[in-house]
Amino acid sequence: MSSPKFEEFLSKVTSKVKSTEAHNRIKKELTHHLQELSQSYKKRGFSEEDSDEKAIQEMGNPFIIGEKLNHLHKPKMDWILIVLFVIFASISFLPLVGGIPGISSSITHIMGRQAIWYSLAALVIFGFLFFNYQKSKNWWMHFYAIGLFIHVFLYLFGYTVNGAKRWISLPGLTVDGTILSLFFFFLAWAGIFNKINEFRSWKKQGFLLVLFWIPILLYMIVPNFMVGVIYFFCLLGMFTFARVHKKLAINLVVSNLVAGIIFIIMIITTTSHQSYFLTRLSTFINPNADPNGDGYMYVVVRNVLAEAGWFGNGLNNDLKFQLLPESHTDFAFPFLVYSLGWTFGIGLCLVLLIFILRISKNAFKTKDPYGRLIVIGGAVLFAVPTTWNILMAIGIVPIMEVSLPFISYGGSAILFYAAVLGFILNIYRRKDIVEPR
Repeated sequence: MSSPKFEEFLSKVTSKVKSTEAHNRIKKELTHHLQELSQSYKKRGFSEEDSDEKAIQEMGNPFIIGEKLNHLHKPKMDWILIVLFVIFASISFLPLVGGIPGISSSITHIMGRQAIWYSLAALVIFGFLFFNYQKSKNWWMHFYAIGLFIHVFLYLFGYTVNGAKRWISLPGLTVDGTILSLFFFFLAWAGIFNKINEFRSWKKQGFLLVLFWIPILLYMIVPNFMVGVIYFFCLLGMFTFARVHKKLAINLVVSNLVAGIIFIIMIITTTSHQSYFLTRLSTFINPNADPNGDGYMYVVVRNVLAEAGWFGNGLNNDLKFQLLPESHTDFAFPFLVYSLGWTFGIGLCLVLLIFILRISKNAFKTKDPYGRLIVIGGAVLFAVPTTWNILMAIGIVPIMEVSLPFISYGGSAILFYAAVLGFILNIYRRKDIVEPR
């Protein structure tokens, strides 16, 4: 227990520290130092009162210490991520030059909508930036329940576009329910992995198994296979860096591996899914077998990139209207390469890589395990769609419906990634304030 003199000294120190959230941590650290110094004086024969007084004198001027600690514990902003976000937002307007195929709205209207989405995204980032993320670490059951509720709502009231019942109509806007649910499942699993070692009993491990596979099944039903893939790799990334006891980790890996094999066999052997996956696979392997049918997009994208050159053909071209549908969303990357050249395309890939690596690096700058898990999961949420979108453009992976984060047109995805980035910036901002666990 601290002496009254220590308490007075600590009050003077913290009076200079603006971040009230850092006060508790500072008091703990300084109290430990003061007690050590006091004990050393007691061993030399000084009285308890004199020992405390000498310990305080040795520490120095409390106001100067407070000013130094204020600078040390000042909330920090990762301006590199902010600048990269602004760069991506600016690039996102380029595929909209010339309009969007199938939409009669003027270019001004389309770009105005994109500007509105990015204004909302900035507000989302700002809102999550100043939210105390640690308050959410015990809300995982609520987050998971919200994710499930969204899918129930989609089943009952969602409407279908291009064969997928994934859209929720709200006043003034339409939201992709699968992207929305992914955000809540992501936060739920960050909370679960933060206390994963509490799930040691077989019943609790079985419960985790069910919790893991339910969202994947729901994404298959919608269907939105790519969101299921992103969900899987996000959880795999967080699990890899979670502090899981070895035996529990082995049990979870083996049980999920067995469940995964059974799940894949069931999907493949189901008649409707079997023909779908076989068609997709055969088209990817040999798109020239049906160049005017299922292999059309593979052939088109390949030809578009072959005609790009190093410096492109200019933004004012008729490519999107004549050959390349979805050039503003899923195929924004090949359109930008065709329009601005491989020099721009390679540069864009490097900037995206820097963005993802910067987030990954930030994950290990925080001493808080829960915050680290969120940042790692966030890095994967950006890395998987970015990698898949670019690789499918150059023919390395199958073509699927996946947008390029912050660059493809579409409000739901922009707001989703803005929320994830807001959490990441929040954790970086508080990395020197939050006490390590």
